[in-house]
Amino acid sequence: MNSGCFDNEFKDVLVSVQCIDFDGSVKMINKNDIKFKYRGSDLSKNLIFLSATFEGKKTEQNKILQTMEQMKNSKEKAQPTKIKTGGSTFKNPTDQTSKKVWELINESVPNSLSFGDAIISEKHMNFFVNKKNASFKDMKKLIYTVQEKVQKKTGIKINPEIIIVE
Repeated sequence: MNSGCFDNEFKDVLVSVQCIDFDGSVKMINKNDIKFKYRGSDLSKNLIFLSATFEGKKTEQNKILQTMEQMKNSKEKAQPTKIKTGGSTFKNPTDQTSKKVWELINESVPNSLSFGDAIISEKHMNFFVNKKNASFKDMKKLIYTVQEKVQKKTGIKINPEIIIVE
């Protein structure tokens, strides 16, 4: 995974990761040995991450707190917070269009689309919300229905950013 927001990603500050494979071998992997891409990397899915080392810049505490507050405010304005979501649901299809995935969803799917208590956020169309008691089946149906409607309307295949474990 290579998650991020506000034009920053983990790869930008990562130094190394420590992980263990399914055989029990502990490995330290340097950032330079990892091929990163948008919301992904070439690391094996058969690794369990134990720790990560990040680089930092020496900065005044007040400046750090100010930046944190600005980012928090920006996120609260643009994304649903303090409710049940899985975070950003789909990756931006950067290899197919310059449009953001929320724009594709917005032009392809009515924002009233829901299955049980699984709904699309009114604040950001790429965030799916468990309004109260949505089942796994409801959330999965919402995700796959949105994916299908976007492809049918725009011809663009959008892929989940979240990992669905069945």
